[in-house]
Amino acid sequence: MIRRTVVLLVSSAWLVGGALEPPRTDTHWPGWRGPTRDGVSTATDLPLEWGSEEDHDNVLWKVALPGRGHSSPVVWGERIFLTTDIEGDVIPGAEAPVHIRAGEVYRHPATQSADRAHTLQVLGLDALTGRTLWSHTVHDGRVFDNRHRVNTYATPTAVTDGDLVFFYFGSQGLYAFDFEGNPKWDVDFGDIATWGHGHGTSPLLHGELLILQIDQNEGDGSFLIALDKRTGTTRWRTPRNERVNYSSPILVEGDGGSQIVTTSYENVIGYDATTGKQLWRSPGFLGNGVPTAVASDTMIFAVSGYPDKVTKAIRIPTGSSSDAVPAVWEYRKGTGYTPSPILYRGYLYLVSDKGILTCIEPETGTVVYEGGRIPVATFVRASPVAWDDKILLSGEDGDFFIIQAGPKHAVLGASSIEERVIASPAIASGRLFLRGEKHLYAIGTR
Repeated sequence: MIRRTVVLLVSSAWLVGGALEPPRTDTHWPGWRGPTRDGVSTATDLPLEWGSEEDHDNVLWKVALPGRGHSSPVVWGERIFLTTDIEGDVIPGAEAPVHIRAGEVYRHPATQSADRAHTLQVLGLDALTGRTLWSHTVHDGRVFDNRHRVNTYATPTAVTDGDLVFFYFGSQGLYAFDFEGNPKWDVDFGDIATWGHGHGTSPLLHGELLILQIDQNEGDGSFLIALDKRTGTTRWRTPRNERVNYSSPILVEGDGGSQIVTTSYENVIGYDATTGKQLWRSPGFLGNGVPTAVASDTMIFAVSGYPDKVTKAIRIPTGSSSDAVPAVWEYRKGTGYTPSPILYRGYLYLVSDKGILTCIEPETGTVVYEGGRIPVATFVRASPVAWDDKILLSGEDGDFFIIQAGPKHAVLGASSIEERVIASPAIASGRLFLRGEKHLYAIGTR
């Protein structure tokens, strides 16, 4: 087990004065994929184009970020929360653990970085100016395992209830802070084996519960856990023999109450949110479920982009539990390795690795259109967001494309911030927050 050194780095006090008065009521983007965990915002009047510099009319501010991270901005009113990893020097003798897969030693050719020191930080920023209000170092030194070269040690997105904010770093721990930057509690889950690829799952809040999906290698030691958000104590913990996965759980309403839905390499599974009891299982997924599922009032849509491209539609089960819930329909192309789908105003949109959109009628699986292309070749790793009949796609090269939502594909706008983008956007208080490799941007109409 790695011992942590916790260091406080308070860069400045909180701003004082009047509270932010945003131009509309959608002032929060409290966690991964926003208020409803599906990338959808109620915002209107966001700009259709922007640039990379602050002299552009629609770039409200641009601030440099330390280190590297793929966590999305989390916004609550006038506060933004982020995580980052500052990679240091090689540590003599430090190395990743040996992973055994199918009885043989496994090491992915793109795995790296366990031999270096890592400073993991949590940040609180002012949403009006981008100024860093406080910063904590929660881990400083060795890490347990390697990560994929594209991944970071600061990839899971934080989540907040407006009082506390929760930051997850996989094997390097879970940390709770208040809005003033005071540490409240932390939990060490021990060494979490992920084939040396790193972590990707983001925590989920449900009432007083903070829920995490923690899957490992071939499934030995995987579990779903609910913590008391005030204290960090375990409320329930459910073992699950599920191969390592990088998606995040979602919440749906089913017969008898709230359910937590997870995707893994082989199964889509529903759990009782109050007790953690498994309610149902839909087998046969057979893919790296990196994208986060989305759901309507009646259906769940789980997606994988590798090795098979598959979208599986499952009606939210009612009645007694089952280990063999069938899919209503399946569609076997059009998905990407990491971008999550988006369900918006009556249509389900799939995003391929190259940013090609597929539009589907969610209840029937009928394809409305395929091959919705963007004008510039790019690779898409971020998940889309939607507002005001528009869908935003983020290209890894820093290119952004606004697509008309609905049955006819059309590109309404294109912009670039000219730096690498893997983190998914956030929308709050009439602004679009974009995290690039080196900067955080606030986009809006002046």
